[in-house]
Amino acid sequence: MRQYIYGKNTVLESLKGEKPVYEIYMMKNAKDEKLLSLAKAKNAKVNIVAHKGVLNQLVGNVVHQGVVAQTEGYGYSSIDEIIDAIPKGKQPLLLMLDGLEDPHNLGAILRTCDAIEVDGVIIGKNRSVGLTSTVAKVSTGAIDYVKVAQVTNLSRTLDDLKKRGFWVVGCELNESQDYRAIDYNMPLVIVVGSEGFGISKLVKSHCDMNVVLPMTGHVTSLNASVATALILYQVYNSRHPFK
Repeated sequence: MRQYIYGKNTVLESLKGEKPVYEIYMMKNAKDEKLLSLAKAKNAKVNIVAHKGVLNQLVGNVVHQGVVAQTEGYGYSSIDEIIDAIPKGKQPLLLMLDGLEDPHNLGAILRTCDAIEVDGVIIGKNRSVGLTSTVAKVSTGAIDYVKVAQVTNLSRTLDDLKKRGFWVVGCELNESQDYRAIDYNMPLVIVVGSEGFGISKLVKSHCDMNVVLPMTGHVTSLNASVATALILYQVYNSRHPFK
């Protein structure tokens, strides 16, 4: 199914990828030669418009930077496809998001996942944000490179991954240890909960260990995308120590 995406970087990355791009809508004052060249190479029709209201009708009153594209909708990968695509010799790293609802958080998380080569992200079909145009915009194109699986049962998925040799680390306050105390050099699934409720009880019961971010200030929690970035970079640091 086709959908509209927006934002200069998002559209640029989409034009570089393999997914079809059917049409580009661009404000006169937002002309970009690189974008136009990629659109021509991809045989995407380019429409130059004079008023941003034309773009607003397509994607709503968002910060589209004067560029909108009609593309093939973002598809999901299966768990098997994600695992099969992991390079030989690489220590697997998956991220599971349990009930994340904010598309801005998901977009920012995908951007971090691309930066440190997370092999795949797992989200639920119910009560979770999916791959929307807002997620694409916030990810600044990372959505085109990070594989995302959408599953009906997170707990069952964890059971299957544990049978394949994965260890599950939950970001959870109770019975936790400092996130810096763990050696992350093993096939991993990092589990991050929702913005308001954390990890669900059933998913939590499938975690092999829990980690917590130490906080000494007045607030009691971090934004979900910030917390995820800190933990993922700790995994990266553990696997690639500075020499």
